[in-house]
This record gives sequence, structure tokens and C-alpha cells, in this order.
Amino acid sequence: MPEVAANSKSELIGGQGSCYPSSMLSLRRALSQVTLPGPKLPHEFLCTLRRLGVVPSRFALTVSVASQSMLLFKRTLNTQHSTLNYSFRQRYRISTSAYGLGQEADSDHTPLGLHRIAMKVGGGWPIGTVFRSRKPVGFTWQGLPKAPIVHRILWLEGLEPGYNRGGDVDTFKRYIYIHGFGDESTLGRPQSHGCIHLAADDLIPLYDFVPTGTLVWIAL
Repeated sequence: MPEVAANSKSELIGGQGSCYPSSMLSLRRALSQVTLPGPKLPHEFLCTLRRLGVVPSRFALTVSVASQSMLLFKRTLNTQHSTLNYSFRQRYRISTSAYGLGQEADSDHTPLGLHRIAMKVGGGWPIGTVFRSRKPVGFTWQGLPKAPIVHRILWLEGLEPGYNRGGDVDTFKRYIYIHGFGDESTLGRPQSHGCIHLAADDLIPLYDFVPTGTLVWIAL
């Protein structure tokens, strides 16, 4: 797996020596130039970037286990103050693990902390494609309506050594994905075996929109 990228201090969020959450606007408010704040990136996410020296990605995803939702943010540059901000773009309904939270291998838990999209699987295949070991094996409309992994796969890699990276707590080696699920009626409540489930109508555009390397923050 690739190493965590180091970055220059000029790209860190909040300015040198600080760890402040950035000020963000929702997409609608940004377009209308209204300055009321929308959803913000978690303070802990920004502090973790600074602590690890991780370069901020163009887009960022934050997963809230408590609300069973995921938010998409886009990076923006405040040229007046030379600071880096993220603006809110979209909210998604998801499902995390039915077995709770945790980092350990073979636990079926959803891992916490800072991750990034390491690989994308399934581009070009039709909606309803069923994957096993990341290989297409059939379609939901051909006898597999409740297949566990369908449509697309965003394979996550942990970026925090000893927490979600390396040893028996390695998110990538645990095969933790953001992916589609055959029974979308389960979205909005914990249902997975550790992965993050997303509806096809959300997953397909997101897959095409965000590149590999996009940061993903998973928290309570």
C-alpha cells in the first residue's frame, strides 16, 4: 500500500501552529454568496490531518455512525486570507456495521478514524452488477436481488498507523468498502458487516465524481 503523503505547512488547514475547524458554506449558500455556515468538517478530522501531515484532498467524505449519514465536502481556497476551507456539497443516507465499531480484523466492525479511497472498482459495469472478491459475478435482476456487494466499490485504506493501518487493525486488509447493497430498504440503520452501504442513485455519481486519494473520516 502507498505511504501517507507528507505535505507543506502552507497547505495545512487553519494556519501554522493552530488546529481550528475551517469555516464552510453549504452549496446553496455558497452559490448565492450568503455567509451563514452550513455543515462543517469535524474539528478532529482537521487536527488529525495536521498531526499526520496528510495533504488535504480536493474532496472529503465524513461518515457519522450516530446519524447513519455521510457528507461530501469540496476544498476551496480563501484567497483573501490564504487559508484552506471546505464547502458542504451533499448528504447521503448510509448503513454502517450491525455489529458496532472497532478496528480489529475479523470483527465485522466499522473502523473509525482517518481513511482515504485507495482503489475504485466497478467503473463501466451496469447498475445491478454483483461483485465477489471485487470481480463481477452476475446481476441483481438475474437471481441475486439481495446480493451483499453491488454497483460500485470504493476500497478504503486507513491512514493512522496502529489504529486503522498495519497489523491486525488494517482497514485495507479488512476489505472495508463504501459500496452498494442489494436491499436498499436497510439504509438509514446499522446493517453491514463493517463496510458502508450506499444507495445506487448516490453511489454511481459519487464514484464518478471523487478520485482515488479522497479522504474519508469515520466517527461516532
